[in-house]
Amino acid sequence: MSGRVVGGRQVRPVRLGPRAIAALVLVSAIGVVAFGWPLLAGPGADPAHLQDAPWLFAALLPLLVGVVVAMIADSGLDAKAVAMLGVLAAVGAALRPLGAGTAGLEPMFFLMVLSGRVLGPGFGFVLGSVTMFASALLTGGVGPWMPFQMLAMGWFAMGAGLLPGPDRLRGRAELLMLAGFGFVASFAYGTVMNLYGWTIVPGLGSGIAFHPGDPLADNLVRFLAYCAATSLGWDLGRAVLTAVLTLTVGPALLKALRRATRRANFEAQVTFDAPRE
Repeated sequence: MSGRVVGGRQVRPVRLGPRAIAALVLVSAIGVVAFGWPLLAGPGADPAHLQDAPWLFAALLPLLVGVVVAMIADSGLDAKAVAMLGVLAAVGAALRPLGAGTAGLEPMFFLMVLSGRVLGPGFGFVLGSVTMFASALLTGGVGPWMPFQMLAMGWFAMGAGLLPGPDRLRGRAELLMLAGFGFVASFAYGTVMNLYGWTIVPGLGSGIAFHPGDPLADNLVRFLAYCAATSLGWDLGRAVLTAVLTLTVGPALLKALRRATRRANFEAQVTFDAPRE
């Protein structure tokens, strides 16, 4: 995996080996099923996620641990990487309450973009999920929606790690790419979370309500109308703030993250010199 040279040493994202990739594919597949099954449910089904949310959370935690263990096995991560994960998750959790409830202004999203960019998709997925879990505990936002938020934020940060490498885009071009990704992915996050909320909110107008058992195409049309009517402005505020913070604070934070990653020297190979006679 390519990286960027900073201070004479190449800064590489945390490498994804086959076991880590398999763990990410598994947890993502479970997430897709958890979000999407109500669309395929028959008439009379209860799509409120009250039954599946505890099971999803119970499956998600060991799978997250599995991703970390797989990255340790594949890439040789050590305590320094786990410590960085904890620090970034704590900072992200502290940032979230700053804008909660105010037109979608959530500053934690730009941190997830930059962290996923520097540290890679696997690290980004775990960081996004752990950050959302920590912020839920911090703000009292624990509920059946929490495992879905953890998955959506994990995908958000993972997407930043899958962008073209810094050896291809640098400087202003890289910042513009990250700001553009943050803008679009903020809408994607809101849309994915809408898929959870739309199926359980009662009292919606017939033009935007979810109807279990209706054809998938009809429900998707109602879903798009629901997104436009209920969350478009909220998602726009999140997207604009994420892009603005990425462009303004991004250069300094990218440099700090890359410096910390370089000093941590992940994937360093331990060698032993022969004793001198």
